[in-house]
Amino acid sequence: MILLRRELGEALRERRRSQGRTLRQVSAVASVSLGYLSEIERGEKEASSELLASVCQALEMPLSELLDDVSTRVALAEALEMPVAAVNAAAA
Repeated sequence: MILLRRELGEALRERRRSQGRTLRQVSAVASVSLGYLSEIERGEKEASSELLASVCQALEMPLSELLDDVSTRVALAEALEMPVAAVNAAAA
Protein backbone atom coordinates (compact mmCIF):
# COMPACT_ATOMS: atom_id res chain seq x y z
CA MET A 1 0.00 0.00 0.00
CA ILE A 2 1.26 3.45 -0.92
CA LEU A 3 1.26 5.88 1.99
CA LEU A 4 1.42 9.56 1.14
CA ARG A 5 3.02 10.39 4.50
CA ARG A 6 5.85 7.95 3.80
CA GLU A 7 6.55 9.35 0.34
CA LEU A 8 6.40 12.89 1.71
CA GLY A 9 8.80 12.06 4.52
CA GLU A 10 11.28 10.40 2.18
CA ALA A 11 11.19 13.42 -0.13
CA LEU A 12 11.87 15.78 2.77
CA ARG A 13 14.69 13.61 4.11
CA GLU A 14 16.35 13.37 0.70
CA ARG A 15 16.23 17.14 0.24
CA ARG A 16 17.62 17.79 3.72
CA ARG A 17 20.44 15.29 3.28
CA SER A 18 21.28 16.62 -0.18
CA GLN A 19 21.86 19.99 1.50
CA GLY A 20 24.11 18.37 4.10
CA ARG A 21 21.87 19.57 6.91
CA THR A 22 20.88 17.85 10.13
CA LEU A 23 17.41 17.34 11.50
CA ARG A 24 18.36 19.67 14.34
CA GLN A 25 19.31 22.47 11.94
CA VAL A 26 16.13 22.22 9.88
CA SER A 27 13.84 21.84 12.89
CA ALA A 28 15.32 24.97 14.48
CA VAL A 29 14.83 27.09 11.36
CA ALA A 30 11.34 25.69 10.74
CA SER A 31 10.33 26.05 14.41
CA VAL A 32 9.29 22.39 14.53
CA SER A 33 10.34 20.03 17.28
CA LEU A 34 13.20 17.73 16.37
CA GLY A 35 11.23 14.63 17.34
CA TYR A 36 8.18 15.61 15.33
CA LEU A 37 10.22 16.38 12.22
CA SER A 38 11.94 13.04 12.60
CA GLU A 39 8.57 11.26 12.78
CA ILE A 40 7.43 13.09 9.65
CA GLU A 41 10.57 12.07 7.76
CA ARG A 42 10.03 8.45 8.79
CA GLY A 43 6.43 8.59 7.57
CA GLU A 44 5.00 8.04 11.04
CA LYS A 45 3.10 11.34 11.33
CA GLU A 46 0.91 13.32 8.97
CA ALA A 47 2.17 16.87 8.45
CA SER A 48 -0.21 19.83 8.27
CA SER A 49 0.03 22.23 5.35
CA GLU A 50 1.36 24.90 7.74
CA LEU A 51 4.12 22.62 8.97
CA LEU A 52 5.05 21.59 5.43
CA ALA A 53 5.26 25.25 4.43
CA SER A 54 7.61 25.95 7.36
CA VAL A 55 9.84 22.99 6.59
CA CYS A 56 9.95 23.86 2.89
CA GLN A 57 10.91 27.42 3.75
CA ALA A 58 13.66 26.10 6.05
CA LEU A 59 14.87 23.90 3.18
CA GLU A 60 14.65 26.86 0.78
CA MET A 61 12.36 25.03 -1.60
CA PRO A 62 8.89 25.91 -2.84
CA LEU A 63 6.07 23.75 -1.50
CA SER A 64 5.06 23.08 -5.10
CA GLU A 65 8.45 21.47 -5.73
CA LEU A 66 8.00 19.14 -2.77
CA LEU A 67 4.49 18.22 -3.89
CA ASP A 68 5.72 17.59 -7.44
CA ASP A 69 8.42 15.29 -6.09
CA VAL A 70 5.89 13.43 -3.94
CA SER A 71 3.51 13.13 -6.91
CA THR A 72 6.28 11.54 -8.99
CA ARG A 73 7.13 9.14 -6.17
CA VAL A 74 3.50 8.08 -5.81
CA ALA A 75 3.15 7.58 -9.58
CA LEU A 76 6.26 5.38 -9.64
CA ALA A 77 5.02 3.36 -6.67
CA GLU A 78 1.65 2.90 -8.38
CA ALA A 79 3.34 1.72 -11.56
CA LEU A 80 5.28 -0.86 -9.57
CA GLU A 81 2.09 -2.10 -7.93
CA MET A 82 0.08 -2.30 -11.17
CA PRO A 83 1.74 -5.40 -12.63
CA VAL A 84 1.02 -7.31 -9.43
CA ALA A 85 -2.65 -6.28 -9.55
CA ALA A 86 -2.89 -7.23 -13.24
CA VAL A 87 -1.32 -10.65 -12.62
CA ASN A 88 -3.66 -11.30 -9.69
CA ALA A 89 -6.69 -10.28 -11.76
CA ALA A 90 -5.64 -12.52 -14.64
CA ALA A 91 -5.18 -15.48 -12.31
CA ALA A 92 -8.66 -15.12 -10.85
